[in-house]
Amino acid sequence: MDRVFVFWDNSNVFHEAQRLAEEQEGTPDARYLVRIHFENLLRLAEAGRPLAKAVAAGSVPPEMRQLWNRMESRGVQVRLFDRSERDRGEQEVPDHWLQLCMLEDGWDNNGDPGIVALLTGDGAGYAEGRGFHRTLERMHKRGWRVEVLSWAHSCNQGMRRWAEANGVFVPLDDHYEAITFREPSRPGHPLAPARDHAPLDLSRRHMV
Repeated sequence: MDRVFVFWDNSNVFHEAQRLAEEQEGTPDARYLVRIHFENLLRLAEAGRPLAKAVAAGSVPPEMRQLWNRMESRGVQVRLFDRSERDRGEQEVPDHWLQLCMLEDGWDNNGDPGIVALLTGDGAGYAEGRGFHRTLERMHKRGWRVEVLSWAHSCNQGMRRWAEANGVFVPLDDHYEAITFREPSRPGHPLAPARDHAPLDLSRRHMV
């Protein structure tokens, strides 16, 4: 069975889940309480196949530390960035780091390519010959099979069409109830009611 390499742009996945939350939940202010269920999202990317490697880029707010600890305990390599620092070079930006990881794995496993499962909808930079879409094309030319997992409303349309034609596009919307949950409101600050995650149904998950 082919090995899966997971590359996870956490900020893109989380912030776009916030945008979608009120519509999906039908509850005002759900965007402030929605959270990503890490374990189910990783399971959705793996889809029962051997996990060769998983890397995730995220940010450094202290309240996220518990999430990063859980990810690392599951074997995910996490790199955190302080987005408030404007003087960093391009190599310190999360998406550039993820793209570098993808290219390195593409090169290191040139004789034995696997499946790249990319969790982001960010297709910026394609016209300039850079970005996630270009990186996926480079890996695909070297024999890698490609899966893009993204929220349908926010995925770059060019990258989505390319993934549908050359691999698989997995709309995260189809698994919204399983890969998100809603935290309870703070005492005295009622917003949306809490919601646990639903069981993950992989039978609906298309694979290359």
